[in-house]
Amino acid sequence: MNKNQSTPNKKQKKKNRLIFRTVVLAALLVAVVYALVSNLSNDETSVKAGVEAPDFKLEQINENNERETVQLSKLENKGVMLNFWGTWCGPCEDEMPYMESLYPEYKKKGIEIVAVNLDTTKFVVHKFINKYDLTFPVPYDANKEVMNAYNVGPLPSTFFINPDGEIEEVVEGGLTLDKIEGYLQQIQPEQ
Repeated sequence: MNKNQSTPNKKQKKKNRLIFRTVVLAALLVAVVYALVSNLSNDETSVKAGVEAPDFKLEQINENNERETVQLSKLENKGVMLNFWGTWCGPCEDEMPYMESLYPEYKKKGIEIVAVNLDTTKFVVHKFINKYDLTFPVPYDANKEVMNAYNVGPLPSTFFINPDGEIEEVVEGGLTLDKIEGYLQQIQPEQ
């Protein structure tokens, strides 16, 4: 009787060891794949001060501007304040009037303010644009491609790009009127 009982126990132990080894191997494989994907994507999307700003082309939402699309490379030789925002973001809403008040003056000085919207529907954005009478370009990043290219974290996030297309400053979080103006002066083209 002992012989019959030991055979099923040995088979069960062997089966348990096989299951354990398979689970450990699968976990290691998942960890290796995750590490590789994380490292590759971080290297490709690392956008910080001192690097060239990734080019993009997006459809513009606000109708009162002359351009239907916004393409960063078409703004060559201009300073660019590239702001990522959403209508649901309180700090984003707070800084929009500041951006609008500075836009006419700095547009004449060769600076473009571009506020990339990340909302899910254009309807809400249209209402927001009308509420604040925004006149600077507001392109719509429906697929979050530009957001991902710039590795945008918290909103608002703003990239100040000099006339040579290089990022001068990256600011995460809301900005005051004085801070926006200070950064705009840093990226102003020489006249």
